[in-house]
Amino acid sequence: MTQASPSDDGTERVERVEHRWATVSVSILVLLVGMATFAALYHGAMPQSRVETADPRILHLRGEFIESNLGSALEPDGTVTVRFIGQQYSFTPDCILVPSDTPVTFRATSADVVHGFLIDGTNINLMLVPGYISSLGARFDAPGERLMPCHEFCSVGHEGMWGRIKIIDKAAFARQAAERRRLSCVE
Repeated sequence: MTQASPSDDGTERVERVEHRWATVSVSILVLLVGMATFAALYHGAMPQSRVETADPRILHLRGEFIESNLGSALEPDGTVTVRFIGQQYSFTPDCILVPSDTPVTFRATSADVVHGFLIDGTNINLMLVPGYISSLGARFDAPGERLMPCHEFCSVGHEGMWGRIKIIDKAAFARQAAERRRLSCVE
């Protein structure tokens, strides 16, 4: 008759605990993969509630993004709408004029490839995708000037794709808007 040594019992217990933890770990991984798969399928089958499109081949010919409609415009309700286009290797207009302490809506699209629109020192960040209109609301507290680089690699020459946002006093913006329908700081 053989007797089990105390170390054999301890080894079996350690193996059981390791097996349980391995099972828990694998279960968590399976759950996370399942959640990611569900989210991908759900968002793929359920598009955004409001998708606006623009034909990149005719942006300059008709519609919202013709050249005479680009820049900042004071709306009847006192808000400002800024329309611009990203294209290799510039933003049109490349300098945008906006008032301080006023709701501003940026509406933009791309004429060629995916571009990024970022306003330095803010949380304003948009992707400009050909065929789609990107829209984002913002408000600037104080006058000043901010850089707006393209942050999505768009080909050679990407590093030179910079624009500016010039924030001016609300009253000065209103005076300029009374004189011209569309504003930009490009002379």
